[in-house]
Amino acid sequence: MTLEPFSPSHVRYLIDWIDSAKLNYLWGGPAFEYPLTREAILTHTAKPEVSAFLLHVQDAPAGYIELVEQSTVCARVSRVFVAEPYRGKGTAQQMMQALFEIAKGRSYLQLDLCVFVSNTKAINCYQTLGFSEVKREQGVREFEGESWELIYMSKPL
Repeated sequence: MTLEPFSPSHVRYLIDWIDSAKLNYLWGGPAFEYPLTREAILTHTAKPEVSAFLLHVQDAPAGYIELVEQSTVCARVSRVFVAEPYRGKGTAQQMMQALFEIAKGRSYLQLDLCVFVSNTKAINCYQTLGFSEVKREQGVREFEGESWELIYMSKPL
């Protein structure tokens, strides 16, 4: 399993994987409109604070993750996605652990993330990896008229 810096040739995987408006919002929040476009993805991943990675498992594309710089000592883990064939096998935990090593190499002292309260599998994964809930926020994210509660989590490195 390896994390490779995201490149334009990887865009097609995200477009194929994110195959519904609901999944798009669960994965990317309000940052992207559905359907995803090559231009939107490349514009986002070109931002200087965004370090995007494609996960490979035995040379096959298996996931996506971002490390977004918040300050010189803190980064946010964002847009974590594991492709369907790799779910339920510990892939997300392994991908996150690889990202932790990258974050440590950049001298970050803390990682933060946000997750929707309904995404219990992700929450369990993050807690297993040492993230703790910092706060909850209701009424700031809405999808198709339904309010989605956010959990903010943090982990020291």
